[in-house]
Amino acid sequence: MWAPLLRLQAALGPEAELVVVGGAVRDELLGRPHADWDLATKLMPRAVMDRARVAGLKSIPTGLQHGTVTVILEDRPIEITTFRSDGDYLDGRHPESVRLGVSLEEDLSRRDFTINAMALPVGGGDLVDPFGGRADLEARILRAVGDPLRRFAEDGLRTLRACRFAAQLGFEVEADTLAAIPERLEVARKVAAERVLTELTKLLCGAEPKQGLDLLAQTGLLDLWLPELRPMIGCGQNRHHRWDVWRHTLEVVRWAPAEPGLRWAALLHDAGKPGAKGLGTDGEVTFHGHEAQSLAIATIILERLKAAHALRGEVLALVRHHGTHPAAAWSDAACRRFLRRLGEDGLDLARWAAFRLADQRAKGLEVEAREREHAAILARLESVLAAAPPLAVKALALDGAALMALAGRGGGPWLGKLQRDLLEVVIEDPSLNTPEALADLAKQRLPS
Repeated sequence: MWAPLLRLQAALGPEAELVVVGGAVRDELLGRPHADWDLATKLMPRAVMDRARVAGLKSIPTGLQHGTVTVILEDRPIEITTFRSDGDYLDGRHPESVRLGVSLEEDLSRRDFTINAMALPVGGGDLVDPFGGRADLEARILRAVGDPLRRFAEDGLRTLRACRFAAQLGFEVEADTLAAIPERLEVARKVAAERVLTELTKLLCGAEPKQGLDLLAQTGLLDLWLPELRPMIGCGQNRHHRWDVWRHTLEVVRWAPAEPGLRWAALLHDAGKPGAKGLGTDGEVTFHGHEAQSLAIATIILERLKAAHALRGEVLALVRHHGTHPAAAWSDAACRRFLRRLGEDGLDLARWAAFRLADQRAKGLEVEAREREHAAILARLESVLAAAPPLAVKALALDGAALMALAGRGGGPWLGKLQRDLLEVVIEDPSLNTPEALADLAKQRLPS
């Protein structure tokens, strides 16, 4: 990517003092892949647009009031922001004003953490690092720029970003920075739900999600945005689990593939256990009905955070089915019914299996035996699925139009019921899924 940036540097001229800033610098120094390049410049926004136009580059005034112009470079948008300082933050999220034309060091001083407050000159030169970001990278420390109480008072999202970066990078949060987070929860409360969801999703999909989740619990951020999860901490389980509900949950998150739906389901799948906890007649701890309570809690949380329909659907489906454990002794028909239920919830077998394997591993006991059992169950289900059995009404050998013609009547509730009845029959015996057999079965079931 450096070659196109050098072209942009040439277009703007050496006096632009064009630098790469923020997360791209951090990730370059860490050797981590990154998708975005944020640039900053001494030039005013109009000058950036004028010089880009002369060089034949398209530019868009995406945020002139904040000094930001987007230049299209090889079909890719690159944001360029004039060096600026921020005015007062009255809403806990955005500055009331910005002042353009400041020095690069003053621009860097407004950023959240030292590891994000460095700059690399595009045209070559030494790293600009006025706050010790490189040393903190090497020490694997997350430290606020300047006074952490002030940084977190400016923007409530920064408290959550501290936990998110800890999860993504596996860094420790510096003591003063960590201590400031509980002091700024009221500012954090002002953050829009959609932004919270984005940060929490990045945290969950990080390399060290346990670190980030423990920080949420330690600082009070968990109680702010996910209060329903607090009772999981210290909630003991039974002989089938090594850890309490919270630690088990952290382990499921760690084992689950780092994809939003799977990681969110891992976080929420046992949220109902504290409320369902009881004792059996043998004195063993039980959690009867916790799946339904977990589903209700997951629904509330995802609605609060305004999760997209697709994410919500996958998470709720995984939570709904996590308590079902197919066994080797199941009949083929039982396997087909389970596969049908997954399909009705839009959940494919591979996703369910990945989640179940993480849940089994996270019990922390007899892990190898559980893995072998899971592999055998999955192989059985895959074998049944490979035979392409009819698992949905649309797979019936007679469609709705054919059934209406057979009945000599128009559609209505009767048709849906008939199709469901026929599906039950062919799931029990797929050989009956032929037009002739279904016609005979339908005639026996048609309403008089």
